Amino acid sequence: MRSIDKEDKQFVWHPYTQMKEWMQSNNNKVIVKGEGFYLIDSDGNRYLDGIASMWCNVWGHGQNEVANAMIEQIKNLQHSTLFGLANEPSVNLAEKLLKISKGMDRVFYSDNGSTAIEVALKMALQYYANIGKPEKNRFISIENGYHGDTVATMSVGYIEKYFGAYKPLLTPVFRAPSPLFKNIKLKNEKDDKNTSLDFVNSCIEKTEIILKKYSKKCCALVMESGAQIAGGVIIYPDDYQKRIAELCQKYDVLLILDEIATGFGRLGNMVEYIAQNSIPDIVCFGKALTAGYFPLAVTLTTNKIFESFLGEYSENKQFYHGHTFTGNPIGCATAIANIEEYKRKNLINQIRENSKHISNRLKELETCSIIENIRHKGLLTGIELEKKGKSIEVLKDSQRLNYFIMRESLKMGVFLRSLGNILMFIPSLAISRQELDKIIDVQFKLIEMIETKV
Repeated sequence: MRSIDKEDKQFVWHPYTQMKEWMQSNNNKVIVKGEGFYLIDSDGNRYLDGIASMWCNVWGHGQNEVANAMIEQIKNLQHSTLFGLANEPSVNLAEKLLKISKGMDRVFYSDNGSTAIEVALKMALQYYANIGKPEKNRFISIENGYHGDTVATMSVGYIEKYFGAYKPLLTPVFRAPSPLFKNIKLKNEKDDKNTSLDFVNSCIEKTEIILKKYSKKCCALVMESGAQIAGGVIIYPDDYQKRIAELCQKYDVLLILDEIATGFGRLGNMVEYIAQNSIPDIVCFGKALTAGYFPLAVTLTTNKIFESFLGEYSENKQFYHGHTFTGNPIGCATAIANIEEYKRKNLINQIRENSKHISNRLKELETCSIIENIRHKGLLTGIELEKKGKSIEVLKDSQRLNYFIMRESLKMGVFLRSLGNILMFIPSLAISRQELDKIIDVQFKLIEMIETKV
């Protein structure tokens, strides 16, 4: 099979990639097939996918019930708009989602995580306008949060390194402190629960100050549910999210939860906000919703918000938002089959067992000199690398850490990426124990190699 690397370099612009480095590389891989949890390149080499195809793959690749459902739907109806029409898969999926999403009553469809959050932001803004409070038109978000790459989502999920160039486009947002607490300490340090509680209390107090001062101007607080991933793999301390939800109720500010990356089992729970005991006003799902097989996302909300959009046409209260592929039948049929497979295979229990196994394996790193901190929950792990208090992002031979990790992991038959100085692995949710151990072994080998290069 011919390699198309030359044509790729000539025609394709890759996301979050310095294309000068990409075009100069002689080692770029062209993936032509998936088999189980492996990706196969144009030369026939196999790589175990350690990032779940950007955090979304559930069942791996090949023939399975979810893929079969896609094929059957393609035979009958490829696409039909929800503008003025309905289709059966979108109705059936909405019903399934509302059964598992406590407190939610309505489902709005979109194409991806960023657009699902855009939908949520517009809903919140217009909700207050519809009930006669148009002055509540600002947002609060959490520092280090990430919510997507569209304009409004960059505003609420602003990370300077990613979005500094686009600041002139963005809307000012009030920001509450991020709950970054060192979740797992190494080198025989004791985990001080009192220190953790003090830290959470401090975050909550600072957030309440913002709410108390600006709530009359703000329509919603936006946050990832359970953990911040792209902002640094930050696992929320116990009760943090619940207490934020209580503050939002106290100050009449809607709570928008982003479960696009953290829902559907990534943190060990099907619906993370239920485990966090924090019922939102609006919640967004994506990524694993369709097992990573189809671009589909959803924004769920309550009847309270939905009913504020009802009225005479002359009142102009309707929701002015939609996408060409809103409620696409193939995507909806895929998600329906995916949810059924979660139940049939008891996937959440498997994830929790594998999470325990990861915790045990992480103890092997206790003597490593370059690990500052490990943050882990479910099938999400971030290992923060430092030397003498400084982040390790460039090795002593001037190699960038993330490129070193990608290149060397591929040599060992696993595909991994880092997030700055955080070595992370986010495997496919249904991965086997044996394949999980292979990813962990390669991860630990990489750390040993890095330790000699800093």
